[in-house]
Amino acid sequence: MEIEFVGAAQTVTGSMHLVRTRHATVLLDCGLYQGRRRESFERNRKLPLPVDEIDAVVLSHAHIDHSGALPLLVAQGFDGPIYATHATRDLCAAMLRDAAYIQEADARYLNKQIDRGELDSEPVDPLYTEADALAAIERFVSIPYHRGFEVAPGVRVTFHDAGHVLGSAITALDVDEDGTWRRIVFTGDLGRHHMPILRDPELVSGAELLLTESTYGDRLHDPIEKMDEDLAAVITRTHKRGGKVIIPAFALERAQEIVYAIKFLRAKGQIPGVPVFIDSPLTAKITTIFKMHPECFDEEARAMLRGGDSPFDFDGLRYVDDVNESKALSASEAPAVIISASGMCEAGRVLHHLRAGIEDPKNTVLIVGFQAQHTLGRRLVERRARVKIFGVERDRRAEVVVLNGFSAHADQSDLVTFANASRERGPLRKVVLVHGEPKAQGVLADLLRDKHGYPDVSIPTPGTRITV
Repeated sequence: MEIEFVGAAQTVTGSMHLVRTRHATVLLDCGLYQGRRRESFERNRKLPLPVDEIDAVVLSHAHIDHSGALPLLVAQGFDGPIYATHATRDLCAAMLRDAAYIQEADARYLNKQIDRGELDSEPVDPLYTEADALAAIERFVSIPYHRGFEVAPGVRVTFHDAGHVLGSAITALDVDEDGTWRRIVFTGDLGRHHMPILRDPELVSGAELLLTESTYGDRLHDPIEKMDEDLAAVITRTHKRGGKVIIPAFALERAQEIVYAIKFLRAKGQIPGVPVFIDSPLTAKITTIFKMHPECFDEEARAMLRGGDSPFDFDGLRYVDDVNESKALSASEAPAVIISASGMCEAGRVLHHLRAGIEDPKNTVLIVGFQAQHTLGRRLVERRARVKIFGVERDRRAEVVVLNGFSAHADQSDLVTFANASRERGPLRKVVLVHGEPKAQGVLADLLRDKHGYPDVSIPTPGTRITV
């Protein structure tokens, strides 16, 4: 058995891992690479995958860096099944179509700028269309947690709750090697304990190889209670100076968590009654999907629903769907909290809000999630004096605040705890770190080897193949 690391190897985007056995080839995740616009386009357009060899895809969760290249895979000839949890399938039905819509809309916008001579660039094509997204959605097969199923000859999969986002799964991959079953455990993106809304990550027994994410392998998150306090402070001081709080947030999970936090801060009187706008049609759709899957919720969130109190609604919250209303919100100078996608500021309506508000020192850009290298979000985290939005350089006068404690990713302590628990429950021989940048991975690898006694910890580069 061999694993080839195609994407999310020493980076946090474009998750793709090929598992080759004597009988089949299975692809774990098929995500879009996110980074510099031109580089991202070229890397995504030419998928580095042997499409005709792949028997099945197993999808850990619906985030676009894990699922977003599925329409390309299908468009290039893949006609096998795509296995995912029920919630992940429902989320992808919305998110992949939205990704296609955004790509087509952004291409039209940029091409208009090019035609008017406002942007010096070659014409832009979308990576894929809505029809491509629908073709991918047709390939999905929904499987519940804890029910083992055969994805290909000699390959069985069982999903366990990863606690990262709605429907996210830790994948236990059991492979028949001449009558001996070997188990690989792939965390996908691993969640945190005691976060609101979702259940905690589950533990999986019997792993011989642990394929784990490492996004925050070099740091610890602040307690969620401190994040609530910091969020209240940001909203309060921005409101006092008459500005907007612009929050680029992933439509899946992060937006719902921020809404949940603001709801409780308002109820406690810890923030002013500033209007809150969710300017993301996708977020509205995803919030509806959340309500369809209470089986993924923790007991507190279920109790709220039983009592008729939605975790995702409160007085003063408005979901914006209409484009003209979104434009009016960008043009308005009234104080507000605006939550909009995309989370890394690479596409979508948040770019229009940033273009309108980035040069006003009254405003705050609040970063609440990981920002990959070469994205606009990373440049904002770095607090660069000038940033490029829609191809135009602009002065960054708005305050930038980073609250990584809202992250749905496990931190260093969580990752080590999960690895140790896996070792206690099975013959764990090897740990492979993916979905992380080199610095974070190096720190985590050294910690696992030197302090926790793991003899075999590897950090693959793109194209690396290991034999199990």
